[in-house]
Amino acid sequence: MENRVVISTVGTSLLTNQINRSESKESTWFSQLSGVTNLKLDEIEKNHPEVVKILQELKNRAENKLKESNTQQIRRISAELNGIYGLYEEEIQRGKQDIHYLISTDTYSGKITAEIVENFLKTTGVVNTNIVKPSGLSTANTQKFSEGVDELIDFLSKQKENWQGYKVCFNLVGGFKTLQGYLNTIGMLYADEIIYIFEGKRAELITIPRLPIAVDKTLIKPYTVQLALMDTGALDKSEVEKIPEALIGDVDGKKVLSTWGKLIWDESKKDLLSDELLDFPWLDYQDIFRTDYKKIKDWREKVQLHETLAKVSYLLEESNGDTSPLKKDYNIKYDPYEGTDNIDHFRVTRALRISCKKMDNGKLSLRYYGSHAHVEGKEFKKK
Repeated sequence: MENRVVISTVGTSLLTNQINRSESKESTWFSQLSGVTNLKLDEIEKNHPEVVKILQELKNRAENKLKESNTQQIRRISAELNGIYGLYEEEIQRGKQDIHYLISTDTYSGKITAEIVENFLKTTGVVNTNIVKPSGLSTANTQKFSEGVDELIDFLSKQKENWQGYKVCFNLVGGFKTLQGYLNTIGMLYADEIIYIFEGKRAELITIPRLPIAVDKTLIKPYTVQLALMDTGALDKSEVEKIPEALIGDVDGKKVLSTWGKLIWDESKKDLLSDELLDFPWLDYQDIFRTDYKKIKDWREKVQLHETLAKVSYLLEESNGDTSPLKKDYNIKYDPYEGTDNIDHFRVTRALRISCKKMDNGKLSLRYYGSHAHVEGKEFKKK
C-alpha cells in the first residue's frame, strides 16, 4: 500500500459545535468566540478573560465526545477527521505509516483545535502527526494572512524533497474557506490529490486528482535575478517593471514577491538557479570562481550558492557597497582572511566558503568557492 503525506487544514468548528445553544447561559458563546477568532492566548487573557474558560470547557467537551463516539459520530463532530476517515474508508489504522500535517492558524482557537485533532490521531496509532502553525497566519487582515501563507508555502517547498515515494494528499474538508481557497491552488502544484466531502447524507469523498499542469519557466527566466533578489528583500518599482504583475506584491512602496509569486518562484528556482552562473549587482566573478562553479555537481548546492549571492548582492545594494551588513549577518559571517592582501571571505554553508576582495568601484570580486580547506588553501598558497 502506498504511503501518504496528508496535509489537513484545521478550522475551529470542532469547538463551536460543542456549544449547547438551547442553554441560555451559552447563547452568547458563539459570538464571544467569533470575537476572539484571530487572537492569541495573551490577547484573550488580557481583554476577554472569560472566553479562556469557555474555550477550555469546549475543548474538554470535544475531547470527551471524540473519546466516547463511534466512527460516524466522530465524522460529524470534526470536519478535519471527517476528511481523514473518508480518505482511509473509515479504517483509520491504515494511516499508521503515513505522515500527517495539521495546518493551523496562529491563534489560540486554532491551536486548541489542532491539538485536539493531533492528540486524537495519535491515540488511534497515527503517531506521525505534526501541527504546522505559520507565524501570523490568521484572517485578521490581508497582510497577516498573506505573510502566513508565504511562510506555509516556504515550509511546503522545503518539505517537498522529503516526500519522494509518498502520495501527497491535501485534505481541505476542514479549515477556513479563505485558507481552503489558497490551498486548493497550491495543491495543484504540490499535491497528488485534493479531497473534499460531499455535503449530503452519505458524506461521500470527492477526490480531485493532480492536473497535468506545470509552470512555464520560460516566461519568468528573463527575470531570474530580480526574482531571486525579491526572495531576499524588497526592490524599487523601477527594477521590476517588466515582471508579470501577479508575481509582485507591495510593502511600504517597495516591491516584493506576492503570495503567488512566492509559489511560482519556489516551484521554478530549482531549474532557474541550477543552470548557468547568474550575474548579480555589486558582484564580479573572477575566472577562477567561474571554474569552481562549473565543478559543482549537485543542483541543490548551485541553488544554495545562488541564494547566498542574491542575499549578498541585496545587502550591498541596500548599503551602497558597504560590507558592514555582511559582517552582521549570522549566516554570511563576512570576515577578513588574516595575513592576506585584503582578502575576505564569507559563508554559503558551514562547510562552504567564498573568498573575495573589495574593488575600487565598490563591487566585491569573488575569487574561490568550495570547502574551507580548498578556499583557504588557494588563498594562502598565493602568499
